[in-house]
Amino acid sequence: MSAEDNKALVRRLYEEVFNRGNLSTVDELLAADYIDHTALPGTSPGPEGLKQFISLFRSAFPDLHFTIEDMIAEGDTVVVRQTYRGTHKGDLMGISPTGKQVTITSIDIGRFAGGKLVEHWGATDSLGLLQQLGVVPSMG
Repeated sequence: MSAEDNKALVRRLYEEVFNRGNLSTVDELLAADYIDHTALPGTSPGPEGLKQFISLFRSAFPDLHFTIEDMIAEGDTVVVRQTYRGTHKGDLMGISPTGKQVTITSIDIGRFAGGKLVEHWGATDSLGLLQQLGVVPSMG
């Protein structure tokens, strides 16, 4: 697969899975032995872990929407900088709904093999999320 093919898979992952919540697409796009190096504690390994993550965030933020800001690909690797937005209307890991709208930035790196995502690394502004929800005070 080319770098452009891998970028197309990433776009499909964001649109169909993250934005629409179509969890069945996860099995089409991720390898059975997919490894998420930055998975949330307690999530299952493999594609099921991503399904749990998506379910968790879509239930906490029913209007969740991811926007790809930048995408860079070389060889078998794709890097994405994105922004996601949503309104906190459901429980989020013990945080009761606040009704607050949040905007979070994240950078993800994916490695592909055989037309599927096989590894993921990510860095999300979790502190910014908690500050926007009012769980952690903002500085200043």
